Amino acid sequence: MIRLYDEYTHLTLDRRGFLDKLTRLAGGSVAAAAIVPLLAANKAQAAIVAADDARITTKPVTFPGPGGVQLSGYLAAPNDAAGKLPSVLVIHENRGLNPHIEDVTRRLALEGFLALGIDLLSRDGGTPADEDAAREKIGKLDPAATIAEAVAAVAYLKALPESNGKVGAVGFCWGGGVVNRLATATPDLVAGVAYYGMQAPAADVPKIKAKLMLHYAGLDDRINAGIPAYEAALKAAGVDYQVFVYDGVNHAFNNDTSSARYDAAAAKLAWSRTIDFFKANLG
Repeated sequence: MIRLYDEYTHLTLDRRGFLDKLTRLAGGSVAAAAIVPLLAANKAQAAIVAADDARITTKPVTFPGPGGVQLSGYLAAPNDAAGKLPSVLVIHENRGLNPHIEDVTRRLALEGFLALGIDLLSRDGGTPADEDAAREKIGKLDPAATIAEAVAAVAYLKALPESNGKVGAVGFCWGGGVVNRLATATPDLVAGVAYYGMQAPAADVPKIKAKLMLHYAGLDDRINAGIPAYEAALKAAGVDYQVFVYDGVNHAFNNDTSSARYDAAAAKLAWSRTIDFFKANLG
């Protein structure tokens, strides 16, 4: 059922086809209706760190992108900073800049980072509340334009007066793939963390200057099929990288708003590695 949901959210299966197949797997429409909320994200579970947490300051921001596009995002910073802050760009899944990604941005602020959750649907009016609409819009984005906008976000973070000039990026699912490609597109990225993201083309890997940390789910056959070729290219290019595969967990194991796919142990371990990696390389 989880694989079927991933086919629906990442490949070519439409909602009607997904529900028809799920109904057959579940043994009936009533059971299927009960299962869907377990597979999908639950916005009510999206706030591990409250938006009004007194330890951090958050605000919406806009900044110029390529070709005159105005980009928007969600900026979070710790209130007790003694000096310039290491900065992290947060790149969303194929659901856009939603409450869960805003929460991840706040979590990074609590760890001492200046964090920006970018909305890569800015040029299309911003992330819609309907996840299916967001997925459809993201599926129509021009990949080259998207990477150019992510490069602009790195430059924006680097230039902020609160920033120490060292910028990292973390992305999840679709956003993990963006992180891998972003690393090939700008030397200003110091460190990149990709959670179960599509790998960058091998031909572009020699352009990578950033250090990379790559998290993969053991049951994620679709994404994991690209690991061997990516590792070979990273090694050949002399890129400083780490790969972690978490056995027995599903794609999107870090997303705590999806109870069927979230794995607390794997998510905690991957997050601690991510934070340590950023602190070591951006401080």
